[in-house]
Amino acid sequence: MSVIQRISLLLVIIGAINWGLIGLFQFDLVASLFGGGEQSGAFARIIYTLVGISGLINLGLLFKPNEEMADRTQPES
Repeated sequence: MSVIQRISLLLVIIGAINWGLIGLFQFDLVASLFGGGEQSGAFARIIYTLVGISGLINLGLLFKPNEEMADRTQPES
């Protein structure tokens, strides 16, 4: 996994945790940390945009073959 994919995966995890907090407690952690408690804060919008782009980057991981499984299916020589 490349460095870009690892960073984007971390951002996607942060986004998922944030959505969990919104769903369970109606608390937007990103907005409260970076936007002054509202989703329209400029820095909060940048974070939301980065999380969205990260989701698109990690979409490729869905279709990437699992290297561990590929190694197991290779015949022993």
